[in-house]
Amino acid sequence: MEIKKLNIIITLGFVAIIGILIAQLMWTRQAYNLENKKFNQTVNIALLEVVEKLSGGKTSFSESPVQNISNDYYVVNINNEFHPELLEYYLKTEFNHFQINTDYVYALYNCQSDQMLYGKFVSKHQESPNEKFIKFPKHKNLVYYFSIRFPDKTTYLISSLRFWYVLTFALIIILLVYVYSIYTIIQQKKFAELQRDFINNMTHEFKTPLSSILLASEALTKQDIVKDNSKLQTYTSIITDQSHKLNRHIEKILNIAKNDASGLSLKPQKIVLLPIIQEIVNNIKQKNENLSVEIDIESNISIIADEFHFCNIVYNILDNSIKYCDTQPIIFISSLKDSKALYLKFKDNGIGIPAKNIPHIFDKFYRVNTQKSDEVNGFGLGLFYVKKIVQQHNWKISVENNADKGITITLTLPF
Repeated sequence: MEIKKLNIIITLGFVAIIGILIAQLMWTRQAYNLENKKFNQTVNIALLEVVEKLSGGKTSFSESPVQNISNDYYVVNINNEFHPELLEYYLKTEFNHFQINTDYVYALYNCQSDQMLYGKFVSKHQESPNEKFIKFPKHKNLVYYFSIRFPDKTTYLISSLRFWYVLTFALIIILLVYVYSIYTIIQQKKFAELQRDFINNMTHEFKTPLSSILLASEALTKQDIVKDNSKLQTYTSIITDQSHKLNRHIEKILNIAKNDASGLSLKPQKIVLLPIIQEIVNNIKQKNENLSVEIDIESNISIIADEFHFCNIVYNILDNSIKYCDTQPIIFISSLKDSKALYLKFKDNGIGIPAKNIPHIFDKFYRVNTQKSDEVNGFGLGLFYVKKIVQQHNWKISVENNADKGITITLTLPF
């Protein structure tokens, strides 16, 4: 993905989450205000009921006897003498009726001495109010009245809105996880680009001296002194073969680096299967004279594929079967068709793969830790490259151990 597109996606995602978080905070604040308004209205109604009961149903007020002096402080005008125990009973009754489940403190005032006569802290948990100091300012214009204060009103309202706060907290966590994920993605992308640039530079630096070695070895094989000396022919042959082998490894690394960067450019075309595979087998047999390959593929079967990369797939599979075999390598190549797909199978008599390692053999740089792997040179890129090409063709590849010996690799080519 291009950096510019990635930055746009990151910015849009960040703005969207911030917008949702701001909206959530606004909704939570609005919900708190509504809950506060509802609480005040409920308390007013409950206190009006208390006034009605204390006055015996004989109320004559020109205005509401309940005054909300501050956010948690109410003054209730009775305009008549009343007993504290009777007040407490009606307060508890009406507050329970209207489900006002929070602590409160009430105070009565003596109409003659103009002083607070009685006060009490009422808790739903019946806690002692020893450490609570509640201030009750004297009202200037009222004589027969009582005051009531809710010291834990804010806590009570917040607890009633716990769902909103939990949701807000969850959104904050999501935002933090998003930011961390984006940071990790950017770091991984930088690391991948650095790794790819290093591989490209390294392989290109290798190809120049390698080309010189190949040219020199080819020129050397044409010299008369080499032609007449069997030992020199063997040495130059080793130089040439190993140089070609190293060149194939470098090409494989370059192809993988290119695929990681932008995907390999495929040129699908119709190819007849049998001649292609026979040609690959013949080329491999020239370097492995003891190799035995049986081919059971119908001559008229054709597929749509990139010929170059398909040949590399087959070559890598056969090359692995040869390298990881303790005896004379025998490979059986067959095809099978049904209504859904063509199945191309490569069965060998190699050392096999431990079942626990099979899910990882297509990972980059992964090599099964066996004695044979230590003897065979490689980077763990062959099957990784095969898997990438298979995926780009929208095919499937699977590996399973044979009942007797070796493995069977199956390419599934959907119709």
